Amino acid sequence: MRAKVNLTLDSDVANEARELGLNMSRLAESAIAEAAKLERNRRWREENSDALDAYAREVEENGLPLAEHRTF
Repeated sequence: MRAKVNLTLDSDVANEARELGLNMSRLAESAIAEAAKLERNRRWREENSDALDAYAREVEENGLPLAEHRTF
């Protein structure tokens, strides 16, 4: 489902996009989706930083689990 939204763009940017035949809606959607993905990832890392740090310390102290079974 698609939603109508209003965006304000620099007029030179909008004019150039029109002249080049670019689909500004699709480009904006793609850029917003990518920004949302990056922000979700940043927040997840922030929320889970204690666990990530604890795992990193565990690996540093004891090595990787099952490392003796690695074939590379």
